[in-house]
Amino acid sequence: MAKNFYELTYVVNPVLEEDQVQKEIKKVDDVLSKHKADVDQKEEWGIQRLAYEMDGKNSGYFVNTYFEVDGKAIEELERMFRIEDNFIRHLVIKYDNKMKRHYEKKKKGELPEVFPVVEEPEETQVPES
Repeated sequence: MAKNFYELTYVVNPVLEEDQVQKEIKKVDDVLSKHKADVDQKEEWGIQRLAYEMDGKNSGYFVNTYFEVDGKAIEELERMFRIEDNFIRHLVIKYDNKMKRHYEKKKKGELPEVFPVVEEPEETQVPES
């Protein structure tokens, strides 16, 4: 089966102890390793405030992962996120070629500035007469 590139962001219940949070993260990592995913980057953003209350929570422990894997792994991840109570929310994005090129450029720091900072010229002082 062909591998596709994905971005996965999920939110773990913030009331868990640190070791329990790491167990939940390991569950996701185990599914990815079981399906021989090529994990490109994994970022743990830590506890962040939510934009709105979800499942009675105002914050959550955020994790973001970029990886390449076949679709069977995504099916298993989606099922796990639905069953497990300690995952508040998740989002899986399948990258197309254009998104993948953008991600690669971002990683290398080659993206052009969208809104470049323009230096305003300093005002010259007119001598008083």
